[in-house]
Amino acid sequence: MIPDHTSTPRRNRRLAALGTAAAMTAATALAGVLLTTTEAAAGTLSGTFYRDPTSSVNRWLAANPNDSRASLISQRIGSQPQAVWFANYQPSTIQSQVSAYVGAANNLNQIPVLVPYMLPNRDCGGASAGGAPSISAYRTWVDSFAAGLGTRTAVIILEPDSLALQTCLSSTEKAERNSALSYAVTKFKQVNANAKVYLDAGHSAWNSPADTASRLQAAGVANSAGFYSNASNYRWTADEVAFGRNVLSALGNSNLHQVVDTSRNGKGPLGSEWCDPAGRGTGQAPSTNTGEASVDAFIWIKLPGEADGCAAAAGQFVPDLAYSLAQNGVVTSPPPSNSASPSPSRSPSPSPRPALRRARRPARRAARRLRRSPAARAR
Repeated sequence: MIPDHTSTPRRNRRLAALGTAAAMTAATALAGVLLTTTEAAAGTLSGTFYRDPTSSVNRWLAANPNDSRASLISQRIGSQPQAVWFANYQPSTIQSQVSAYVGAANNLNQIPVLVPYMLPNRDCGGASAGGAPSISAYRTWVDSFAAGLGTRTAVIILEPDSLALQTCLSSTEKAERNSALSYAVTKFKQVNANAKVYLDAGHSAWNSPADTASRLQAAGVANSAGFYSNASNYRWTADEVAFGRNVLSALGNSNLHQVVDTSRNGKGPLGSEWCDPAGRGTGQAPSTNTGEASVDAFIWIKLPGEADGCAAAAGQFVPDLAYSLAQNGVVTSPPPSNSASPSPSRSPSPSPRPALRRARRPARRAARRLRRSPAARAR
């Protein structure tokens, strides 16, 4: 995915143990009630997102309870539900991994957020290079992934960077990728009618709304729930919402919605820097209560504290990085339901370079080589 954004191979992590997630009260479980088939058909999303007790931050917290940074990291990051990435190519176990994670969320009546990240030539051979060996192998992997989704509500953040970053693809390769993405959307919906699949829209400082809409259409967005933006980036929520409205306008499809990654945008971007910029903070807490009719949810796609590839190898949990994000974080409670705008409006930085673009700077290239294999980025 987004090199600077993809994080740790947590996918294969003791997912089987997820079912033992810390005891939740009955009230919490009820508050997390999932979508019914009727609600799914109406295109709405409501409920509480699932918090993975075996995420990198929670593993660190469990191992370092007396660390001076632990309390704040726990309050601002460890307590929040975050997505789980599936980026290690293990076709024989992907179904069981997905099933275990989804089952753990279902047991608490909460919504799992999954990030399939396995397209061939992902990240255009950059820091997150890797994926399935071929489009055919990818489709087979998607079939197995889908088999683990169950029948209850699940949010699927499909293939970060797959549409916003295509500079390395020939016209034939673009067509193959679009076909593969469209296939994945259809397969997930066939297996689980309550699956909410969102496609990659980059972010507000990357491709234009018109260009983004064109790419989404080519990948079959009409059959999905919509698109996501700001994955692993730092753009202001208000700018993403405005960008999303323009993309939706260009798409001309009122049935489509947007979700926004707010995991690290509490202080907005640092110019065009995408690789572990200093002084950033956690953003709006994950919630389906966005105050925006066109925005289904704020979701933490990138896990705060996991490096982009400069502070440490991409995907590696860095306590100091997590602590800094927590110190600079905004209030984490969701906005009131009648909120007119999710966050103070800010204008994008002048000529911001796509934050996801792997450092095209020589100095950054060396750092990227250290970001290890795709598996390591595998969230």
